[in-house]
Amino acid sequence: MLRLSELSLPLDHAPGALRDAIVTRLKISDADLLDFHIFKRSYDARKKNSVILFVYTIDLNLRDEAAVLQRCGDDRHLGPAPDTRYRFVAQAPAPLPQRPIVVGFGPCGLFAALLLAQMGLRPIVLERGQSVRQRTQDTWALWRKRILTAESNVQFGEGGAGLFSDGKLYSQIKDPHFYGRKVMQEFVNAGAPLEILYVNKPHIGTFRLTTVVAALREDIIALGGEVRFASKMTRLVLEGDQVEGVMLESGETLASRHVVLALGHSARDTFRALHEQGVFIEPKPFALGFRIEHPQTQIDRARLGNYAGNPALGAADYKLTHQCSNGRAVYSFCMCPGGTVVAATSEAGRVVTNGMSQYSRNERNANAGIVVGIDPVRDFPGDVLAGMALQERLEAHAYVLGGSDYSAPGQLVGDFLKDRASTRLGEVQPSYQPGVKLTNLASALPDYAIAAIREALPQFGRQIHAFDRWDAVLTGVETRTSSPIRITRDADTLQSRNIRGLYPAGEGAGYAGGILSAGVDGIRVAQAIAMDLVGTSGRNQQQGDTLGDVEV
Repeated sequence: MLRLSELSLPLDHAPGALRDAIVTRLKISDADLLDFHIFKRSYDARKKNSVILFVYTIDLNLRDEAAVLQRCGDDRHLGPAPDTRYRFVAQAPAPLPQRPIVVGFGPCGLFAALLLAQMGLRPIVLERGQSVRQRTQDTWALWRKRILTAESNVQFGEGGAGLFSDGKLYSQIKDPHFYGRKVMQEFVNAGAPLEILYVNKPHIGTFRLTTVVAALREDIIALGGEVRFASKMTRLVLEGDQVEGVMLESGETLASRHVVLALGHSARDTFRALHEQGVFIEPKPFALGFRIEHPQTQIDRARLGNYAGNPALGAADYKLTHQCSNGRAVYSFCMCPGGTVVAATSEAGRVVTNGMSQYSRNERNANAGIVVGIDPVRDFPGDVLAGMALQERLEAHAYVLGGSDYSAPGQLVGDFLKDRASTRLGEVQPSYQPGVKLTNLASALPDYAIAAIREALPQFGRQIHAFDRWDAVLTGVETRTSSPIRITRDADTLQSRNIRGLYPAGEGAGYAGGILSAGVDGIRVAQAIAMDLVGTSGRNQQQGDTLGDVEV
Protein backbone atom coordinates (compact mmCIF):
# COMPACT_ATOMS: atom_id res chain seq x y z
CA MET A 1 0.00 0.00 0.00
CA LEU A 2 1.21 3.50 -0.89
CA ARG A 3 0.32 6.89 0.56
CA LEU A 4 -0.26 9.92 -1.66
CA SER A 5 -0.54 13.31 0.02
CA GLU A 6 -1.23 16.92 -0.97
CA LEU A 7 -3.91 16.06 -3.51
CA SER A 8 -6.12 19.16 -3.90
CA LEU A 9 -9.65 19.31 -5.28
CA PRO A 10 -12.47 21.91 -5.25
CA LEU A 11 -14.94 21.79 -2.38
CA ASP A 12 -17.76 20.81 -4.73
CA HIS A 13 -15.89 18.14 -6.66
CA ALA A 14 -17.84 15.20 -8.05
CA PRO A 15 -17.67 11.82 -6.23
CA GLY A 16 -15.54 10.31 -9.00
CA ALA A 17 -13.12 13.22 -9.20
CA LEU A 18 -10.87 11.86 -6.49
CA ARG A 19 -10.18 8.65 -8.36
CA ASP A 20 -9.58 10.60 -11.55
CA ALA A 21 -7.14 12.89 -9.75
CA ILE A 22 -5.16 9.94 -8.39
CA VAL A 23 -4.90 8.32 -11.83
CA THR A 24 -3.82 11.62 -13.41
CA ARG A 25 -1.29 12.44 -10.68
CA LEU A 26 0.39 9.01 -10.87
CA LYS A 27 0.06 8.71 -14.66
CA ILE A 28 -1.52 5.29 -14.48
CA SER A 29 -4.57 3.69 -16.06
CA ASP A 30 -7.80 3.38 -14.13
CA ALA A 31 -7.36 -0.40 -14.10
CA ASP A 32 -4.00 -0.01 -12.34
CA LEU A 33 -5.71 1.60 -9.31
CA LEU A 34 -7.05 -1.41 -7.45
CA ASP A 35 -8.40 0.34 -4.37
CA PHE A 36 -7.99 3.50 -2.31
CA HIS A 37 -9.13 4.99 1.00
CA ILE A 38 -9.12 8.54 2.32
CA PHE A 39 -6.67 8.71 5.22
CA LYS A 40 -7.07 12.43 5.86
CA ARG A 41 -9.03 15.35 4.45
CA SER A 42 -8.39 18.95 5.44
CA TYR A 43 -8.85 22.29 3.72
CA ASP A 44 -6.51 25.12 2.86
CA ALA A 45 -8.06 28.49 3.78
CA ARG A 46 -4.99 30.67 3.25
CA LYS A 47 -6.64 32.14 0.14
CA LYS A 48 -10.09 32.37 1.71
CA ASN A 49 -11.26 35.24 -0.49
CA SER A 50 -10.23 33.58 -3.74
CA VAL A 51 -10.27 29.80 -3.45
CA ILE A 52 -10.46 27.17 -0.71
CA LEU A 53 -9.63 23.61 -1.65
CA PHE A 54 -9.95 20.22 0.00
CA VAL A 55 -6.52 18.64 0.53
CA TYR A 56 -6.44 14.85 0.63
CA THR A 57 -4.04 12.18 1.84
CA ILE A 58 -4.89 8.88 0.18
CA ASP A 59 -3.84 5.29 0.91
CA LEU A 60 -4.00 3.20 -2.25
CA ASN A 61 -3.30 -0.21 -3.71
CA LEU A 62 -1.81 -0.37 -7.20
CA ARG A 63 -1.29 -3.18 -9.66
CA ASP A 64 2.46 -2.46 -9.79
CA GLU A 65 3.53 -0.30 -6.85
CA ALA A 66 7.25 -0.76 -7.48
CA ALA A 67 7.00 0.57 -11.04
CA VAL A 68 5.01 3.63 -9.93
CA LEU A 69 7.46 4.38 -7.13
CA GLN A 70 10.36 4.17 -9.56
CA ARG A 71 8.66 6.41 -12.10
CA CYS A 72 7.53 8.95 -9.45
CA GLY A 73 10.70 8.87 -7.41
CA ASP A 74 10.93 12.66 -7.33
CA ASP A 75 7.44 13.07 -5.84
CA ARG A 76 8.04 13.61 -2.12
CA HIS A 77 4.31 13.24 -1.50
CA LEU A 78 4.28 9.58 -2.56
CA GLY A 79 5.69 6.69 -0.54
CA PRO A 80 4.88 3.53 1.38
CA ALA A 81 1.91 3.86 3.71
CA PRO A 82 2.63 3.12 7.38
CA ASP A 83 0.95 0.10 8.90
CA THR A 84 -1.72 1.52 11.23
CA ARG A 85 -3.27 -1.80 12.26
CA TYR A 86 -3.55 -2.42 15.98
CA ARG A 87 -1.89 -5.49 17.47
CA PHE A 88 -2.61 -6.69 20.98
CA VAL A 89 0.45 -7.15 23.19
CA ALA A 90 -0.99 -10.19 24.97
CA GLN A 91 -3.98 -12.47 25.21
CA ALA A 92 -5.09 -14.37 28.30
CA PRO A 93 -4.94 -18.12 27.47
CA ALA A 94 -7.82 -18.70 29.92
CA PRO A 95 -9.75 -16.67 32.53
CA LEU A 96 -7.28 -15.50 35.17
CA PRO A 97 -8.17 -15.65 38.89
CA GLN A 98 -7.41 -11.97 39.41
CA ARG A 99 -9.36 -9.24 37.63
CA PRO A 100 -7.98 -5.73 37.10
CA ILE A 101 -10.07 -2.83 38.42
CA VAL A 102 -10.64 0.35 36.44
CA VAL A 103 -11.75 3.32 38.52
CA GLY A 104 -13.56 5.85 36.35
CA PHE A 105 -15.46 5.40 33.09
CA GLY A 106 -14.52 8.45 31.07
CA PRO A 107 -12.64 7.97 27.78
CA CYS A 108 -9.48 6.74 29.52
CA GLY A 109 -11.28 4.23 31.73
CA LEU A 110 -13.49 3.22 28.82
CA PHE A 111 -10.58 2.28 26.58
CA ALA A 112 -8.54 0.77 29.37
CA ALA A 113 -11.50 -1.49 30.15
CA LEU A 114 -12.24 -2.22 26.50
CA LEU A 115 -8.66 -3.26 25.75
CA LEU A 116 -8.43 -5.35 28.91
CA ALA A 117 -11.68 -7.07 27.96
CA GLN A 118 -10.51 -7.66 24.40
CA MET A 119 -7.39 -9.33 25.81
CA GLY A 120 -9.52 -11.65 27.96
CA LEU A 121 -8.77 -10.01 31.33
CA ARG A 122 -12.42 -9.37 32.37
CA PRO A 123 -11.99 -5.97 34.09
CA ILE A 124 -14.26 -4.58 36.79
CA VAL A 125 -15.17 -0.94 36.12
CA LEU A 126 -16.18 1.31 39.02
CA GLU A 127 -17.94 4.56 38.09
CA ARG A 128 -19.16 6.93 40.81
CA GLY A 129 -21.74 8.43 38.47
CA GLN A 130 -24.62 7.04 36.45
CA SER A 131 -25.07 5.53 32.99
CA VAL A 132 -25.39 7.90 30.04
CA ARG A 133 -29.18 7.74 30.00
CA GLN A 134 -29.65 8.65 33.67
CA ARG A 135 -26.74 11.05 33.60
CA THR A 136 -28.25 13.00 30.71
CA GLN A 137 -31.48 13.44 32.66
CA ASP A 138 -29.60 14.61 35.75
CA THR A 139 -27.52 17.08 33.74
CA TRP A 140 -30.59 18.57 32.08
CA ALA A 141 -32.14 19.00 35.54
CA LEU A 142 -29.34 21.43 36.44
CA TRP A 143 -29.56 23.28 33.15
CA ARG A 144 -33.35 23.59 33.14
CA LYS A 145 -34.40 23.43 36.80
CA ARG A 146 -31.24 24.41 38.75
CA ILE A 147 -31.20 20.99 40.44
CA LEU A 148 -27.68 19.58 40.92
CA THR A 149 -27.04 15.88 41.42
CA ALA A 150 -23.56 15.77 42.95
CA GLU A 151 -22.58 12.34 41.59
CA SER A 152 -24.28 12.57 38.18
CA ASN A 153 -23.56 15.67 36.11
CA VAL A 154 -21.28 17.11 33.43
CA GLN A 155 -18.20 15.85 35.28
CA PHE A 156 -19.24 12.49 36.73
CA GLY A 157 -20.82 9.53 34.98
CA GLU A 158 -20.39 7.22 32.03
CA GLY A 159 -18.41 8.94 29.29
CA GLY A 160 -16.65 11.39 31.59
CA ALA A 161 -16.41 15.15 31.18
CA GLY A 162 -15.91 14.78 27.42
CA LEU A 163 -19.44 13.45 26.97
CA PHE A 164 -20.96 16.93 27.38
CA SER A 165 -18.54 18.77 25.13
CA ASP A 166 -17.87 19.17 21.45
CA GLY A 167 -16.90 15.53 21.22
CA LYS A 168 -13.56 16.62 19.75
CA LEU A 169 -11.46 13.70 18.56
CA TYR A 170 -8.15 15.31 17.73
CA SER A 171 -4.99 15.80 19.70
CA GLN A 172 -1.39 16.97 19.36
CA ILE A 173 0.09 14.02 21.23
CA LYS A 174 2.85 11.96 19.67
CA ASP A 175 1.33 8.66 18.59
CA PRO A 176 4.00 6.54 16.88
CA HIS A 177 2.02 3.32 17.35
CA PHE A 178 -1.25 4.73 15.96
CA TYR A 179 -3.23 4.04 19.12
CA GLY A 180 -5.40 7.00 18.20
CA ARG A 181 -6.44 5.09 15.11
CA LYS A 182 -7.57 2.23 17.32
CA VAL A 183 -9.67 4.66 19.39
CA MET A 184 -11.29 6.12 16.29
CA GLN A 185 -12.02 2.73 14.74
CA GLU A 186 -13.68 1.51 17.93
CA PHE A 187 -15.85 4.64 17.92
CA VAL A 188 -16.86 3.92 14.32
CA ASN A 189 -17.56 0.28 15.16
CA ALA A 190 -19.86 1.54 17.93
CA GLY A 191 -21.84 3.83 15.62
CA ALA A 192 -19.84 7.03 15.17
CA PRO A 193 -19.79 8.58 11.67
CA LEU A 194 -17.19 7.01 9.36
CA GLU A 195 -15.84 10.47 8.52
CA ILE A 196 -14.12 10.78 11.90
CA LEU A 197 -11.43 8.48 10.50
CA TYR A 198 -10.30 11.05 7.94
CA VAL A 199 -11.56 14.60 8.49
CA ASN A 200 -8.93 16.97 9.84
CA LYS A 201 -10.68 17.91 13.09
CA PRO A 202 -13.23 15.16 13.72
CA HIS A 203 -15.97 15.49 16.29
CA ILE A 204 -19.11 13.56 17.21
CA GLY A 205 -21.21 15.82 19.41
CA THR A 206 -22.91 14.94 22.68
CA PHE A 207 -26.11 13.29 21.44
CA ARG A 208 -24.27 10.88 19.14
CA LEU A 209 -21.47 10.31 21.62
CA THR A 210 -23.89 9.02 24.26
CA THR A 211 -25.04 6.16 22.04
CA VAL A 212 -21.44 5.34 21.06
CA VAL A 213 -20.30 5.18 24.69
CA ALA A 214 -23.24 2.97 25.66
CA ALA A 215 -22.43 0.59 22.78
CA LEU A 216 -18.81 0.31 23.90
CA ARG A 217 -19.97 -0.48 27.43
CA GLU A 218 -22.02 -3.37 26.06
CA ASP A 219 -18.95 -4.62 24.18
CA ILE A 220 -16.98 -4.68 27.43
CA ILE A 221 -19.72 -6.62 29.20
CA ALA A 222 -20.08 -9.09 26.31
CA LEU A 223 -16.35 -9.82 26.56
CA GLY A 224 -16.62 -10.70 30.25
CA GLY A 225 -16.09 -7.29 31.83
CA GLU A 226 -18.28 -5.82 34.56
CA VAL A 227 -19.44 -2.20 34.82
CA ARG A 228 -20.77 -0.87 38.12
CA PHE A 229 -22.41 2.54 38.32
CA ALA A 230 -22.95 4.55 41.53
CA SER A 231 -19.82 2.81 42.85
CA LYS A 232 -17.50 5.39 44.35
CA MET A 233 -14.01 4.40 45.43
CA THR A 234 -13.07 6.09 48.71
CA ARG A 235 -9.74 4.45 49.57
CA LEU A 236 -7.10 2.13 48.25
CA VAL A 237 -6.35 -1.10 50.07
CA LEU A 238 -2.58 -1.07 50.52
CA GLU A 239 -0.09 -3.51 51.94
CA GLY A 240 3.20 -1.69 52.18
CA ASP A 241 3.89 -0.25 48.75
CA GLN A 242 1.60 -2.71 46.92
CA VAL A 243 -2.05 -2.04 46.08
CA GLU A 244 -4.26 -4.95 47.09
CA GLY A 245 -7.68 -3.56 46.14
CA VAL A 246 -10.11 -0.71 46.64
CA MET A 247 -12.72 0.23 49.22
CA LEU A 248 -16.09 1.58 48.08
CA GLU A 249 -18.31 4.16 49.74
CA SER A 250 -20.77 1.34 50.41
CA GLY A 251 -18.17 -0.37 52.60
CA GLU A 252 -17.50 -3.14 50.10
CA THR A 253 -13.88 -4.05 49.40
CA LEU A 254 -12.73 -5.46 46.05
CA ALA A 255 -9.40 -7.25 45.81
CA SER A 256 -6.99 -6.63 42.95
CA ARG A 257 -3.28 -6.04 42.54
CA HIS A 258 -3.83 -4.06 39.33
CA VAL A 259 -5.88 -0.85 39.67
CA VAL A 260 -6.27 1.82 36.99
CA LEU A 261 -6.95 5.32 38.33
CA ALA A 262 -8.86 7.00 35.49
CA LEU A 263 -10.56 9.53 37.75
CA GLY A 264 -11.08 12.60 35.60
CA HIS A 265 -9.99 16.11 36.57
CA SER A 266 -12.85 16.85 39.00
CA ALA A 267 -12.54 14.00 41.52
CA ARG A 268 -11.28 16.35 44.21
CA ASP A 269 -12.44 14.26 47.16
CA THR A 270 -10.60 11.26 45.75
CA PHE A 271 -7.46 13.31 45.13
CA ARG A 272 -7.48 14.38 48.78
CA ALA A 273 -8.03 10.80 49.96
CA LEU A 274 -5.15 9.52 47.84
CA HIS A 275 -2.92 12.31 49.14
CA GLU A 276 -3.79 11.40 52.73
CA GLN A 277 -2.89 7.76 52.00
CA GLY A 278 0.54 8.81 50.82
CA VAL A 279 0.15 8.23 47.07
CA PHE A 280 2.76 10.40 45.36
CA ILE A 281 1.06 13.48 43.89
CA GLU A 282 2.60 16.68 42.62
CA PRO A 283 1.07 19.95 41.38
CA LYS A 284 0.98 20.63 37.64
CA PRO A 285 0.23 23.66 35.47
CA PHE A 286 -3.37 24.32 34.46
CA ALA A 287 -5.40 27.32 33.29
CA LEU A 288 -8.46 29.32 34.25
CA GLY A 289 -10.51 32.12 32.74
CA PHE A 290 -13.88 32.79 31.12
CA ARG A 291 -16.00 31.57 28.22
CA ILE A 292 -16.41 34.08 25.41
CA GLU A 293 -19.27 34.10 22.87
CA HIS A 294 -19.55 35.67 19.42
CA PRO A 295 -22.02 35.17 16.57
CA GLN A 296 -20.85 32.13 14.63
CA THR A 297 -21.39 34.07 11.41
CA GLN A 298 -18.72 36.55 12.53
CA ILE A 299 -16.17 33.78 13.07
CA ASP A 300 -17.10 32.20 9.74
CA ARG A 301 -16.49 35.45 7.86
CA ALA A 302 -13.19 36.05 9.62
CA ARG A 303 -11.86 32.55 9.02
CA LEU A 304 -13.43 31.54 5.72
CA GLY A 305 -13.96 34.86 3.90
CA ASN A 306 -16.08 34.42 0.79
CA TYR A 307 -16.62 30.77 1.68
CA ALA A 308 -18.37 31.54 4.97
CA GLY A 309 -21.47 29.41 5.28
CA ASN A 310 -20.32 26.82 2.74
CA PRO A 311 -21.91 23.54 3.93
CA ALA A 312 -18.84 21.57 2.88
CA LEU A 313 -16.76 23.49 5.43
CA GLY A 314 -19.28 23.84 8.24
CA ALA A 315 -18.83 26.20 11.17
CA ALA A 316 -15.34 27.70 11.45
CA ASP A 317 -13.14 27.49 14.51
CA TYR A 318 -10.11 29.41 15.74
CA LYS A 319 -7.03 29.11 17.93
CA LEU A 320 -5.51 32.17 19.59
CA THR A 321 -2.61 32.83 21.93
CA HIS A 322 -0.89 35.88 23.42
CA GLN A 323 2.12 36.27 25.69
CA CYS A 324 1.35 39.09 28.12
CA SER A 325 3.64 41.73 29.57
CA ASN A 326 3.16 40.27 33.08
CA GLY A 327 4.62 36.96 31.91
CA ARG A 328 1.28 35.16 31.64
CA ALA A 329 0.12 33.25 28.57
CA VAL A 330 -3.51 33.77 27.48
CA TYR A 331 -5.01 31.42 24.93
CA SER A 332 -8.26 30.08 23.54
CA PHE A 333 -9.29 26.70 24.89
CA CYS A 334 -11.84 24.09 23.81
CA MET A 335 -13.31 26.20 21.02
CA CYS A 336 -16.87 25.07 20.21
CA PRO A 337 -18.19 26.23 16.81
CA GLY A 338 -21.95 26.64 16.65
CA GLY A 339 -22.31 25.53 20.24
CA THR A 340 -23.42 26.59 23.70
CA VAL A 341 -21.85 27.45 27.04
CA VAL A 342 -22.90 24.88 29.64
CA ALA A 343 -23.13 24.63 33.41
CA ALA A 344 -20.40 22.20 34.41
CA THR A 345 -20.24 22.20 38.18
CA SER A 346 -20.16 18.96 40.13
CA GLU A 347 -20.31 20.55 43.58
CA ALA A 348 -23.08 22.42 45.36
CA GLY A 349 -22.68 26.16 45.75
CA ARG A 350 -20.24 26.52 42.86
CA VAL A 351 -20.46 27.71 39.25
CA VAL A 352 -18.27 26.28 36.48
CA THR A 353 -18.58 26.84 32.73
CA ASN A 354 -17.60 24.69 29.76
CA GLY A 355 -18.44 24.56 26.07
CA MET A 356 -20.44 22.04 24.05
CA SER A 357 -21.47 21.52 20.43
CA GLN A 358 -23.77 19.01 18.83
CA TYR A 359 -22.74 17.16 15.69
CA SER A 360 -24.51 19.72 13.50
CA ARG A 361 -22.73 22.71 15.10
CA ASN A 362 -25.62 24.91 14.02
CA GLU A 363 -26.31 27.00 17.14
CA ARG A 364 -26.11 30.77 16.68
CA ASN A 365 -22.96 31.40 18.79
CA ALA A 366 -19.35 30.34 18.75
CA ASN A 367 -17.78 29.96 22.16
CA ALA A 368 -14.35 29.23 23.59
CA GLY A 369 -12.49 29.47 26.84
CA ILE A 370 -10.17 32.46 27.12
CA VAL A 371 -7.83 31.22 29.80
CA VAL A 372 -4.64 32.19 31.61
CA GLY A 373 -1.87 29.75 32.43
CA ILE A 374 -1.28 28.96 36.11
CA ASP A 375 2.18 27.79 37.18
CA PRO A 376 2.30 26.08 40.58
CA VAL A 377 6.02 26.80 40.99
CA ARG A 378 5.34 30.50 40.56
CA ASP A 379 1.91 30.81 42.14
CA PHE A 380 1.88 28.42 45.12
CA PRO A 381 5.24 26.68 45.60
CA GLY A 382 5.34 23.73 47.96
CA ASP A 383 1.57 23.19 48.27
CA VAL A 384 0.47 20.11 46.34
CA LEU A 385 -3.28 20.77 46.48
CA ALA A 386 -3.21 24.59 46.31
CA GLY A 387 -4.31 24.68 42.67
CA MET A 388 -7.39 22.65 43.50
CA ALA A 389 -8.17 24.97 46.43
CA LEU A 390 -7.87 27.98 44.11
CA GLN A 391 -10.35 26.42 41.69
CA GLU A 392 -12.79 25.83 44.54
CA ARG A 393 -12.55 29.41 45.83
CA LEU A 394 -13.13 30.90 42.39
CA GLU A 395 -16.09 28.61 41.68
CA ALA A 396 -17.72 29.48 45.02
CA HIS A 397 -17.25 33.19 44.34
CA ALA A 398 -18.71 32.80 40.84
CA TYR A 399 -21.78 31.20 42.42
CA VAL A 400 -22.28 34.30 44.58
CA LEU A 401 -21.61 36.70 41.69
CA GLY A 402 -24.22 34.86 39.64
CA GLY A 403 -26.91 35.25 42.31
CA SER A 404 -26.43 31.98 44.24
CA ASP A 405 -28.87 30.02 42.08
CA TYR A 406 -26.43 28.41 39.58
CA SER A 407 -26.77 31.34 37.18
CA ALA A 408 -23.34 32.35 35.89
CA PRO A 409 -21.85 35.83 36.22
CA GLY A 410 -21.41 37.53 32.86
CA GLN A 411 -20.03 40.74 31.40
CA LEU A 412 -19.74 42.35 27.98
CA VAL A 413 -16.21 42.63 26.65
CA GLY A 414 -16.46 46.40 26.29
CA ASP A 415 -17.41 46.78 29.95
CA PHE A 416 -14.79 44.25 31.04
CA LEU A 417 -12.05 46.24 29.32
CA LYS A 418 -13.26 49.44 31.05
CA ASP A 419 -13.73 47.74 34.44
CA ARG A 420 -17.40 48.58 34.83
CA ALA A 421 -20.41 46.38 35.48
CA SER A 422 -22.58 45.41 32.53
CA THR A 423 -26.26 46.29 32.73
CA ARG A 424 -27.61 45.29 29.33
CA LEU A 425 -26.86 42.92 26.48
CA GLY A 426 -26.13 43.83 22.88
CA GLU A 427 -26.55 41.67 19.79
CA VAL A 428 -24.83 38.65 21.36
CA GLN A 429 -27.21 36.67 23.53
CA PRO A 430 -25.52 34.33 26.04
CA SER A 431 -26.35 30.64 25.67
CA TYR A 432 -25.53 29.46 29.21
CA GLN A 433 -28.35 27.75 31.05
CA PRO A 434 -29.81 28.13 33.68
CA GLY A 435 -29.04 31.81 32.95
CA VAL A 436 -26.53 34.67 33.11
CA LYS A 437 -26.49 37.54 35.59
CA LEU A 438 -24.69 40.63 34.28
CA THR A 439 -22.12 42.04 36.68
CA ASN A 440 -18.45 43.04 36.88
CA LEU A 441 -16.10 40.05 36.53
CA ALA A 442 -13.07 41.90 37.89
CA SER A 443 -13.14 39.93 41.14
CA ALA A 444 -13.90 36.57 39.48
CA LEU A 445 -10.23 35.71 38.85
CA PRO A 446 -6.91 36.66 40.44
CA ASP A 447 -5.75 40.18 39.55
CA TYR A 448 -2.92 38.91 37.36
CA ALA A 449 -5.39 36.85 35.30
CA ILE A 450 -7.80 39.77 34.85
CA ALA A 451 -4.92 42.02 33.74
CA ALA A 452 -3.67 39.38 31.29
CA ILE A 453 -7.07 38.84 29.66
CA ARG A 454 -7.63 42.59 29.37
CA GLU A 455 -4.34 42.85 27.53
CA ALA A 456 -4.99 39.82 25.32
CA LEU A 457 -8.50 40.58 24.04
CA PRO A 458 -7.52 43.63 21.90
CA GLN A 459 -4.60 41.61 20.54
CA PHE A 460 -6.99 38.83 19.57
CA GLY A 461 -9.11 41.50 17.87
CA ARG A 462 -6.18 42.11 15.52
CA GLN A 463 -6.05 38.43 14.61
CA ILE A 464 -9.81 37.95 14.20
CA HIS A 465 -11.69 41.08 13.19
CA ALA A 466 -13.87 42.43 16.02
CA PHE A 467 -13.02 39.58 18.38
CA ASP A 468 -12.97 42.26 21.08
CA ARG A 469 -16.32 43.71 19.98
CA TRP A 470 -18.04 45.54 22.82
CA ASP A 471 -21.02 43.18 23.10
CA ALA A 472 -19.21 39.84 22.97
CA VAL A 473 -20.18 38.06 26.18
CA LEU A 474 -17.80 36.75 28.83
CA THR A 475 -19.23 34.12 31.20
CA GLY A 476 -17.43 32.92 34.32
CA VAL A 477 -15.73 30.90 35.42
CA GLU A 478 -13.77 28.39 33.33
CA THR A 479 -11.66 26.59 35.92
CA ARG A 480 -11.56 22.93 34.96
CA THR A 481 -9.42 23.10 31.86
CA SER A 482 -7.26 20.26 33.16
CA SER A 483 -6.25 18.58 36.36
CA PRO A 484 -4.28 20.77 38.78
CA ILE A 485 -2.35 17.74 40.01
CA ARG A 486 -0.38 14.84 38.58
CA ILE A 487 -0.42 11.37 40.14
CA THR A 488 3.10 10.69 39.00
CA ARG A 489 3.93 7.34 37.42
CA ASP A 490 7.01 5.52 36.17
CA ALA A 491 7.64 6.20 32.49
CA ASP A 492 8.31 2.55 31.68
CA THR A 493 5.89 0.53 33.86
CA LEU A 494 3.19 3.25 33.99
CA GLN A 495 2.73 2.39 37.68
CA SER A 496 2.57 4.96 40.47
CA ARG A 497 5.89 6.33 41.55
CA ASN A 498 5.50 4.78 45.01
CA ILE A 499 2.60 2.26 44.86
CA ARG A 500 3.09 -0.93 42.85
CA GLY A 501 0.08 -2.13 40.88
CA LEU A 502 -1.48 1.35 40.77
CA TYR A 503 -1.78 2.81 37.27
CA PRO A 504 -2.62 6.55 37.24
CA ALA A 505 -4.02 7.43 33.84
CA GLY A 506 -5.92 9.93 31.79
CA GLU A 507 -6.79 13.54 32.40
CA GLY A 508 -7.33 13.41 36.15
CA ALA A 509 -3.90 11.89 36.72
CA GLY A 510 -2.32 14.54 34.51
CA TYR A 511 -1.54 12.39 31.48
CA ALA A 512 -4.14 13.46 28.93
CA GLY A 513 -6.06 16.50 27.77
CA GLY A 514 -9.11 15.45 25.79
CA ILE A 515 -11.10 12.48 24.56
CA LEU A 516 -8.55 11.13 22.08
CA SER A 517 -5.45 11.52 24.23
CA ALA A 518 -7.31 10.03 27.22
CA GLY A 519 -8.40 7.05 25.13
CA VAL A 520 -4.83 6.53 23.94
CA ASP A 521 -3.57 6.64 27.52
CA GLY A 522 -6.18 4.05 28.48
CA ILE A 523 -4.81 1.75 25.80
CA ARG A 524 -1.26 2.23 27.09
CA VAL A 525 -2.07 1.31 30.70
CA ALA A 526 -4.19 -1.66 29.59
CA GLN A 527 -1.22 -2.97 27.65
CA ALA A 528 1.08 -2.49 30.65
CA ILE A 529 -1.32 -4.43 32.88
CA ALA A 530 -1.76 -7.21 30.32
CA MET A 531 1.98 -7.69 30.03
CA ASP A 532 2.30 -7.84 33.82
CA LEU A 533 -0.62 -10.23 34.28
CA VAL A 534 -0.22 -12.49 31.27
CA GLY A 535 3.53 -12.15 30.67
CA THR A 536 5.33 -13.62 27.72
CA SER A 537 3.31 -16.85 27.84
CA GLY A 538 0.27 -15.06 26.55
CA ARG A 539 1.95 -12.97 23.90
CA ASN A 540 1.03 -13.35 20.27
CA GLN A 541 3.17 -16.00 18.59
CA GLN A 542 3.70 -13.71 15.61
CA GLN A 543 4.04 -9.98 15.96
CA GLY A 544 2.04 -9.61 12.78
CA ASP A 545 -1.08 -11.28 14.18
CA THR A 546 -3.76 -8.59 14.04
CA LEU A 547 -6.41 -9.11 16.66
CA GLY A 548 -7.89 -5.63 16.56
CA ASP A 549 -9.57 -3.52 13.92
CA VAL A 550 -8.71 -3.80 10.29
CA GLU A 551 -6.72 -1.15 8.49
CA VAL A 552 -8.81 1.67 7.08
